[in-house]
Amino acid sequence: MADQERRSVQEINISQEVRTSFLDYAMSVIVSRALPDVRDGMKPVHRRILYAMNDLGMHSDKAYKKSARIVGEVIGKYHPHGDSAVYEAMVRMAQPFSYRNPLVDGHGNFGSVDGDSAAAMRYTEARMSKISMELLRDINKDTIDYQDNYDGSEREPVVFPARFPNLLVNGASGIAVGMATNIPPHNLGETIDAVLAVSKDPEITIDEIMENYLPGPDFPTAGIIMGRSGIRRAYETGKGSITIRAKVQIEELKNGKPVIIVTELPYQVNKAKLIEKIAELVRDKRIEGITDLRDESDRNGMRIVMELRKDVNANVLLNNLYKYTALQTTFGVNTLALVNGIPKVLNIKECLKYYLEHQQVIIRRRTEFELRKAEARAHILEGLRIALDHLDEVISLIRNSKTADIAREGLITRFNLSEKQAQAILDMRLQRLTGLEREKIENEYNELMQLIEKLKGILADEEKILEIIREELSEIKEKYGDERRTEITVGGADFFEDEDLIPEENIVITLTHKGYIKRLPSSTYRVQKRGGRGIQGMGTNDDDFVEHLVSTSTHDTILFFTNKGKVYKVKGYEIPEFSRTAKGLPIINLLQIEKEEWINAVISVNEFSEDWNFFFTTKHGISKRTSLAQFANIRKGGLIALGLRENDELISVRLTDGTKDIMIATKQGYLIRFPEDQVRLMGRTAAGVRGISLRDDDEVVSMEILEKGLQILHVTNKGIGKRSPEDQYRITNRGGKGIFTAKLTEETGHVVAVKAVTGEEDIMLITAAGVLIRIPVEGISQTGRNTQGVRLIRLQDGEEVATVAKIDHEDEEEEQSEEEVNESVDSDLEE
Repeated sequence: MADQERRSVQEINISQEVRTSFLDYAMSVIVSRALPDVRDGMKPVHRRILYAMNDLGMHSDKAYKKSARIVGEVIGKYHPHGDSAVYEAMVRMAQPFSYRNPLVDGHGNFGSVDGDSAAAMRYTEARMSKISMELLRDINKDTIDYQDNYDGSEREPVVFPARFPNLLVNGASGIAVGMATNIPPHNLGETIDAVLAVSKDPEITIDEIMENYLPGPDFPTAGIIMGRSGIRRAYETGKGSITIRAKVQIEELKNGKPVIIVTELPYQVNKAKLIEKIAELVRDKRIEGITDLRDESDRNGMRIVMELRKDVNANVLLNNLYKYTALQTTFGVNTLALVNGIPKVLNIKECLKYYLEHQQVIIRRRTEFELRKAEARAHILEGLRIALDHLDEVISLIRNSKTADIAREGLITRFNLSEKQAQAILDMRLQRLTGLEREKIENEYNELMQLIEKLKGILADEEKILEIIREELSEIKEKYGDERRTEITVGGADFFEDEDLIPEENIVITLTHKGYIKRLPSSTYRVQKRGGRGIQGMGTNDDDFVEHLVSTSTHDTILFFTNKGKVYKVKGYEIPEFSRTAKGLPIINLLQIEKEEWINAVISVNEFSEDWNFFFTTKHGISKRTSLAQFANIRKGGLIALGLRENDELISVRLTDGTKDIMIATKQGYLIRFPEDQVRLMGRTAAGVRGISLRDDDEVVSMEILEKGLQILHVTNKGIGKRSPEDQYRITNRGGKGIFTAKLTEETGHVVAVKAVTGEEDIMLITAAGVLIRIPVEGISQTGRNTQGVRLIRLQDGEEVATVAKIDHEDEEEEQSEEEVNESVDSDLEE
């Protein structure tokens, strides 16, 4: 007995058995549970739910039935898993905030965007939604294959006919073993347009699909997608990350208090948990300034209201909310679906192509089914026609036959009929022998012959099949299509865009002392004559003024160097565009600037080449030269540009090619000029060497690249300026004290900027009050080194020039009244 037991035990390698068993389990999860089919976009559980509802007759035009009945049908016949898993899947299919086009029409409590769970299945009722009927349309016309259920007692569909592209329209998410899928929902009309485009032009590119038909996902909860680059990566590779923000409005109450109102949330965000998180941040004082937080959402829509203190900047606070809460989320796209039973990561065109191929199979199989049905009916009608043509003989044969079988055989033999034709003659009622009925048979036969010819023509021509697909998809779009809900916008610094999508244009970027940034077209400001009053270039607060102004391109990289020696980068187009008089956006919304850190230098870069260097100068006269290539990869949180000594600050940065002269100017009117190669190339974090030795209470205000033939433009805070030839400033060694560059008095004020110019540029003078004036450099008098200069801008009492920027000259018509011209006559202080 023991020997028999021993012989019945099979010895196996346990590691091999675990490996084999786990692989079987993994494949079962992948194929039979977790991943959607590329053709109908459904996982088995969703397909079984809808098929069971269809079997029970729970169509969109029939009465609702208890959810428990549906769940029982599904788990009893097709899906031998837990009832809660099936019910939760059905609930999600009924939620308008989960599915872009819900496939189940729920009656009762099916949960909420606050995270409330649905009522128990014994309380809720459901039926198929109208659009889900389109998934099963033509299912009874042999359009799909069936397979045995889990115990072989029933048959279930392998896939649905899916008369609209459900995989993209409603998306999918699932976690298998070693892989996961996460496909965002899309707009039905846009997706159908994309399928139609692929049907007409199989060589269409993904760029063309995005540009003209399918710009991106369309979430049921709306929101705003920040930038197109994440969408593009997802569409091209099947994987990408899409940043979604809530839709927010900033308003002001009658008492002057700012209010933040949230009307749309990112996809799959729990509203109740979001409000709880905001309240927690306020309680822990991680976010300060919110005095009241309430949920005013009702059946008319979502509305979360946050009242702020009067002194709080709503934009700054909102930026922190985006950073710390689900008001901004990321949707990780992973377009993984089953293609012929094999999991595959798909780009957007492949999704559309596989769906179109599925529809071609569906239409072909439906046409073949209808052709078989028409031919079978025509075959019967041919037999009836024969019987009617030989009516007396047929009646006699049947009357003289002892049994129906003998009569059938007699008909088959005598008139060369098939068994089906003979049986149809035997089954024919006597009323069919009337003249009118005989005419109906003839008409029906002729119509069938025309239909058969038409169906055969469709099967013989692939283009006709595609045309039918286009017509039927267009009908569905017309019937169920709606407007896009989710807005797609160009993002800020955190949302890098494909530059091909952004038009290249010349722009002016302004940054205020308080950190408000904006961009405008460079042609915004008209050229005025020297001494003009200027125009209001930016709305500022009483204690704010424009500090930096850069003329650049939307495609250039803008580098921001701070007083602490760090550098941040932003693309030109990522800086938001505002009107001429708007204040702009807080810089902290674009850059992760630390406390007690502010921008001291702004420079634009076209490409990060080894042939170019950055030349740095600090307030204490320290200079350093570093290769531009070392700044190619600047992190989101910034990069150390140079190591600063105690109490020192970065003043200026310039691009150089290693062969130029450096000019450093001080507040007290001293200037030093030396070859830049006297400062060796150093690493990024090096402190540098002395560029100029400062006198007591003096500090560096400007550093410029100086070439032969250039002129030195000198501007004071009282609006006095002049041009001097560069040859009046001799070349010395670095580290000297410099030479006198201007005759300064109480009327002239101190130096605010020294620029190297050719005389063909315009310059922009910006006052502390935000007034800008643009004047041609050639209109500024040339004087000697030891002179005061002429008035460039008329200033009000207490007003000062804050900064000066060079702007490319534009030939514009000078728009100035006669009174302005008369008032802008040169007023040399020396006179």
